[in-house]
Amino acid sequence: MNLIILGAPGSGKGTQTTRLKAKLNIPAISTGDIFRKEIKEETELGKRIKKYLDSGQLVPDEIVIDVIKERIKQPDCKNGFILDGFPRTLEQAKALDKIVKIDACINLSVPKEIIVKRLSARRTCKNCGEIYNLLVLKPKVDGVCDKCGGPLFQRDDDRESVIEERFRVYERQTEPLLKYYESRVPVITVTCNSVDAPPELITEQIINGLKRLKLID
Repeated sequence: MNLIILGAPGSGKGTQTTRLKAKLNIPAISTGDIFRKEIKEETELGKRIKKYLDSGQLVPDEIVIDVIKERIKQPDCKNGFILDGFPRTLEQAKALDKIVKIDACINLSVPKEIIVKRLSARRTCKNCGEIYNLLVLKPKVDGVCDKCGGPLFQRDDDRESVIEERFRVYERQTEPLLKYYESRVPVITVTCNSVDAPPELITEQIINGLKRLKLID
């Protein structure tokens, strides 16, 4: 089963993708994770990507499409995958349609004010990239990753001024994707109106949606 997950920055895509890959036993493909790896290793691609991310802009389509195309060729994707952070534009969606068939779209609907609160409280592990939130997903030890013991930090793009710009970019370029997919594949929309909604509750609603579509038992 090939899935995509849509939602504004901070809507919980990364958290839900992590939970879903374990429940569905298919890999999660996060462009953000791939990009951060490139940035950490200070590759030429990573340096180019960092300039866009630090200013709250989207990485150009041609870069993202090539990265995704190579990733879904890997053996672990033979039974399906979940795409997190791609596609972000109509051009990317159309390019994806030429590469692979998508079975369903998961849409996380979260108000802007909730997103600003969430992202401002988000912390990321400098070593393994695990994501925490000081509101709903706190680490066991303050400032320390539960998974690997690495230090937690606030990403530059999780600061309020950058969040505002990221949200504007989303509304302008990414939100139209929902209409695109509504005419092509089943869409499971899950709405969250609370800053401290338990992630497992959202996961349960997504799983129930997949069951209704008979994509899982």
